[in-house]
Amino acid sequence: MSEDEHGRVTIRAIADEAGVSVPTVSRVINGRSDVAPETRKRVEELLNERGYQRRRSTRAPSRARLVDLVFNEIDSPWAVEIIRGVEDAAHAAGVGTVVSAVHRRRASTEQWLDNLRTRASDGVILVVSQLASPILEQLRHLGVPMVVLDPSGGPTMDAPAIGATNWAGGLAATEHLISLGHSRIGFIHGPKQVLCSRARFDGYRAALDAAGIAYDPTLVYDGDFYHQSGFDAAAALLRLPQPPTAIFASSDQMAFGAYEAIRQAGLRIPEQVSVIGFDDLPESRWTSPPLTTIRQPLAEMGAVAARTVLEMAAGNDIDSPRLELATELVVRESTARLKA
Repeated sequence: MSEDEHGRVTIRAIADEAGVSVPTVSRVINGRSDVAPETRKRVEELLNERGYQRRRSTRAPSRARLVDLVFNEIDSPWAVEIIRGVEDAAHAAGVGTVVSAVHRRRASTEQWLDNLRTRASDGVILVVSQLASPILEQLRHLGVPMVVLDPSGGPTMDAPAIGATNWAGGLAATEHLISLGHSRIGFIHGPKQVLCSRARFDGYRAALDAAGIAYDPTLVYDGDFYHQSGFDAAAALLRLPQPPTAIFASSDQMAFGAYEAIRQAGLRIPEQVSVIGFDDLPESRWTSPPLTTIRQPLAEMGAVAARTVLEMAAGNDIDSPRLELATELVVRESTARLKA
């Protein structure tokens, strides 16, 4: 394998080993679409294996005026809020937004990567719980700046992350219920593999400990952030011999599901069961009764993620690899003081 005078692997060396022309390797490096998939794969594997380093231009980088926003699924109101924030910030910068869903399936992810290779992008905002390491390597190899936006992002994607103070939010929600006299507080957990879920649960535990209330694992049920799991968990909590007097659902959608379970049980909110959620989705103020919740600044998180990835695309340093925006308790009519 030949190297240049600085000890770097050359395009010529990659081309010789792959059995292709130098222009073909150059087209792969530059993300051009006019390369056969098998050839592209072979060249990319060699580029990764040999540690090929792109030469940095002394000129200001050209801008695609486009950012990619990638979700596992676009089936949630919080996804709409994030899209709104990203699009607002991107539009203000004169940049377009491409929204994709990878559906947690490898084929969908690879199709998105193929699309990304065929066009330029200023940066990628990932709102995904996890990506396979080879896929992350391909993204890095493309040289496109990445930012992870977390309500569902993981901790080890080796990219700047924008999140919220989920632990503090979980603490505030539980402290609010305790201040109303509740001690049997049911908790509906989000997906346990997701950082924000664990942080909200840890905040719940911390508030109980601080108040001297013993943790009762029978009051904790698993959910997945969606309505049905909130309904199922709340229904199970209400069937306990000593049911909770309050329920903290760690997403608004699960809280909406809990509303229906409480209604079907013939109970009233908040007279007999107080309910608090997490997110402050637009629907929360229109439920009956309006939902007390923890406001997560989803649109602002999207806007900050967009501005961050555009700063990176412009070659500017960012202040911090992780930024957490503040959550806030929003008291409405679904929580009330426990009656003696």
